[in-house]
Amino acid sequence: MGRAAYGGATSLLVTADSGGSNGSRVRLWKWELHRFAQRTGLSITVSHFPPGTSKWNKIEHRLFSYIAMNWRGKPLVSLAAIVSLIGSTTTTAGLRVRSEIDKGSYPQGLDITDEQVAQINIERHSFHGDWNYTIHPGKL
Repeated sequence: MGRAAYGGATSLLVTADSGGSNGSRVRLWKWELHRFAQRTGLSITVSHFPPGTSKWNKIEHRLFSYIAMNWRGKPLVSLAAIVSLIGSTTTTAGLRVRSEIDKGSYPQGLDITDEQVAQINIERHSFHGDWNYTIHPGKL
């Protein structure tokens, strides 16, 4: 979807919470971003929200409230029903949501080695480099 709309893009900005699987200290998160950068050729800049401040995430406030209004009073009986209701969310201002079920397999408990971490071409920013960094495609 993004490739068709932004075919000339050279970078991507990701805002992420600081907890869970996309936490600022999670090696697997950075490794998978590295792999994505390699596949797409994009430089990926990540800005993590400080711990406990995910409420600042504008997407949560601007998108999730409309999704909740759209499925209000409807039984959420299956994953397919939930994804369908999310995908039918619109606003008068022009918001349209696309959603689909991800049937990918995501094994748990993967360990990323020091050697793999050393392959990540990561540029830490001068302001809170643990939370703000860019992963460039290509090797160091």
